[in-house]
Amino acid sequence: MWRASVLTLFPEMFPGPLGISLAGKALGASLWSLEAHDIRDAATDRHRTVDDTPAGGGPGMVMKADVLAAALDAIPADPRPRLLMSARGRPLAQPRVIELAKGPGAVILCGRFEGVDERLIAARGLEELSLGDFVLSGGEVAALALLDACVRLLPGVMGKEASGIEESFADGLLEYPQYTRPAVFEGVPIPDILTSGDHAKVAQWRRAEAERLTRERRPDLWAAYLARKRT
Repeated sequence: MWRASVLTLFPEMFPGPLGISLAGKALGASLWSLEAHDIRDAATDRHRTVDDTPAGGGPGMVMKADVLAAALDAIPADPRPRLLMSARGRPLAQPRVIELAKGPGAVILCGRFEGVDERLIAARGLEELSLGDFVLSGGEVAALALLDACVRLLPGVMGKEASGIEESFADGLLEYPQYTRPAVFEGVPIPDILTSGDHAKVAQWRRAEAERLTRERRPDLWAAYLARKRT
């Protein structure tokens, strides 16, 4: 079973949206498991303190290395990667999601305040991951997104395996445009080729549209795609 352990100051945020739809059904069917651990349980003072002022001065608070280490160490050692959701982390991309989904699960630390004591990150070998170049109030929303991306790839979660093959980023391209009934919406019809019954031409059209959208919207992905084609 794919296992997720989340360390957070707000365990009540989990499973949250992961308790419904595909992820929720899979959770109920024991295709994966989720544990939310309250970081404050690892604090040793009566105020359950988890943060302190930044060394060197500055605004905000920093999460304490000793408390976080105790919280992480309370989870039995296993092969799962230990992740820190962090705005300065490596951008999360589909290849890493696929790797995580193929593994045993993940232990995810949700940061808060100004961040986490750097010594904790080094001492526990945390992999820092980011959802993008923006800042959230905490790592919980990022953890939910990461888990959703992984869980949907687990065997038996999606209705059709092909639905995970032709979506955005599956082969380095954005997904082609999708259409369904009605045949005409506000005067705009479904492209004729999609109703032609010619599966080869449909596949060609979809590939061309995926390339067009990627070229127009994500020049970074397009350049990487062209580089792979040249090798």
